[in-house]
Amino acid sequence: MNKALQTEQKTDLRVDWRKKMSDNVAYGLLVYTALQIFVTMHEIQGTSASILPLVVLVILVAAIIPMFRHFERKWEQLTDEQAHNLAFKAAFRRDQAQVWLLAAVLPFLITGGFKLLSGLF
Repeated sequence: MNKALQTEQKTDLRVDWRKKMSDNVAYGLLVYTALQIFVTMHEIQGTSASILPLVVLVILVAAIIPMFRHFERKWEQLTDEQAHNLAFKAAFRRDQAQVWLLAAVLPFLITGGFKLLSGLF
């Protein structure tokens, strides 16, 4: 983001990078949670009547919130002038891609990891 500060200060009052990142984080968390529930429930369906998998599911969802919140906090620190500065577009797109990559891939990696570990033990 430092590079963005050194470039020309073009602004657009319609763009607020803080709000846009907050929206991306919120929707990313919804997608992550939905995928985690779908993938986990698919894997445990019919294997056990225990409530433990559901508890683990809640823990996995709660544990990911600080990671997503990191992205949001980073953008909340912008001043009003910086929040509308178009020079931050590339940095925003990079963080946006990371949020959505985590939201889309992490549920499959976590469930796959647990499945691999359960197969070993």
